[in-house]
Amino acid sequence: MGRLADNGALGEAVSLRVETDLGHGFVRLLTAEAERRQAAHDIRSCEDVVIELLRNARDAQARRIFLATSRELDERRIVVIDDGAGVPQELFSRIFEPRVTSKLDTVHMDKWGVHGRGMALYSIAVNAKSAAVADSAEGGGTSIVVDVDGRALKERKDQSTFPVFRLDASTGSVAVTGPRNIVRTACEFAMDSRGRYQVFFGSPTEIAAALYAAASPEGRSAGSLGANPRTAPLCERLRLASGPEEFASVAAGLGLRMSARSARRIIDGLIEPPLPLAELIARQLRTDGDGSGAPASVAEVASDGKGAPNGSRRSAARSTAPRISDADLEAFGDRVADAFEGLADSYYLSADVRPSVKVSRGELVVRIPLA
Repeated sequence: MGRLADNGALGEAVSLRVETDLGHGFVRLLTAEAERRQAAHDIRSCEDVVIELLRNARDAQARRIFLATSRELDERRIVVIDDGAGVPQELFSRIFEPRVTSKLDTVHMDKWGVHGRGMALYSIAVNAKSAAVADSAEGGGTSIVVDVDGRALKERKDQSTFPVFRLDASTGSVAVTGPRNIVRTACEFAMDSRGRYQVFFGSPTEIAAALYAAASPEGRSAGSLGANPRTAPLCERLRLASGPEEFASVAAGLGLRMSARSARRIIDGLIEPPLPLAELIARQLRTDGDGSGAPASVAEVASDGKGAPNGSRRSAARSTAPRISDADLEAFGDRVADAFEGLADSYYLSADVRPSVKVSRGELVVRIPLA
């Protein structure tokens, strides 16, 4: 068996023993049973899952990382799509086994601890309801989908508040306050990028819009020529879809579940793609450098690009009602419309209606015209 040392990022030489060469630059390292047991305790929340998936994408040399989250009842879905090195299809399941890694010479320490030992994805897999590679292309990126049972793995209760960033003019440092939720985790990771990568955050529909908008000029040209979206780099695929039905199907293949109606609105430019988190943070600092405002919701910051909220948003931030993004309301409206079709057929009603879905005075209000 080979013997390799890391690059000194841990401050001392660490020797790693290779058990199996899996090909394509991936290996399985020798694993002690104690390491397996410890890995089960390394993930204690959904926020821990998110940071490990983001670090994994970064270490795959990704320049763009797209994080989509959604929740239905007790289940949280986390999807991370990147444009990094990719994973060979025959290794899709193996990368979730302990000590499988492609980073023999890049084990390093960052602000979240040691990374690159081949245990992060294994830790996620043993704590999640399911964890899988939705798709990947060598040199064309990877999509990883993790479904978490919220009864077994907790998350912060407040998932709607965007963190507040304060710039200390005397030192040039930035401090962050707000609940340690998923978006704060993603923001702190984005701030650590130092320009090496961009991080986008949103609902599945918003991230699909971001992928659609971020496609390269080459990808857009290929789409007009009828190229096959399922063989293209992952971040180019949605731009190649020929219509809303194929768009929704390709998105589902990336782990982004949505209706053809939502796909149509993305194609028509009716759903605004989110900006990179680093840009949202920079705008917040420019808008309210002292961070005197209360935290804004994720939807507010993403939609207007501003930072700490104005007076009207301060009172909204204190409301006990959750804030729901426009994209999530649209997606919910799609599901309501689909459910209404069966009822409309039974009572000879027109199914070609668009439900109105909005939040009003602490209530989610749905209206469906019957005539």
